[in-house]
Amino acid sequence: MVSQINLNQIDNMQYDVLKEIGNIGAGNATTALSQMINSKIDMKVPKVDLLEFKELSDIVGGAENIVVGILFTLEGQIDGMMMFMMDMGAARHLVNLLLGGAYGSETGKFSEMERSALNEIGNIIAGAYLSSLSSLTNLLITSSIPYMAIDMSGAILSVPAIEFGKIGDKALLIETEFGDTDNAVNGYFILIPTIDSYRAILSSLGL
Repeated sequence: MVSQINLNQIDNMQYDVLKEIGNIGAGNATTALSQMINSKIDMKVPKVDLLEFKELSDIVGGAENIVVGILFTLEGQIDGMMMFMMDMGAARHLVNLLLGGAYGSETGKFSEMERSALNEIGNIIAGAYLSSLSSLTNLLITSSIPYMAIDMSGAILSVPAIEFGKIGDKALLIETEFGDTDNAVNGYFILIPTIDSYRAILSSLGL
């Protein structure tokens, strides 16, 4: 059982468990997305890392890269935040898949219909991810209504950094590539539990 957890000195077994949670969550989210657009989506094995907040923007293309971020706050037996991020190209591709190209444009701002579709994509993906985490740990997790922002990644990532910087500076990043051979896109799940929630997750799995 975990009595203390130091994210700067996490042991190999704890890290492996966090990586497996990332793998299962990303897999379930991809399945949910496939069902949503009624088309098979392949997913490469996700890359899972425990990173400092200041490192995250570099992973998603730099602090000034414009991205779509869909943010949820978590409550219940797990407190914290979760974010799903993707660059504009990935977002447009997913919107076009969902809407059958009927509303898709390659340039310019997203229409209200496209923004609604993006919000729904984020909701479905995050819901599937959190459902798998809840099933795996037998912990009750509820999420807020999604908040979507289209902005520079540095600006979007400053929200959880400010909110949780006082209790730690680490986030679990799950980077996954999904789609078909010609149109593979990257998506980034960022899970930021409180320290107590990390402890609850690991304890629920016998660590």
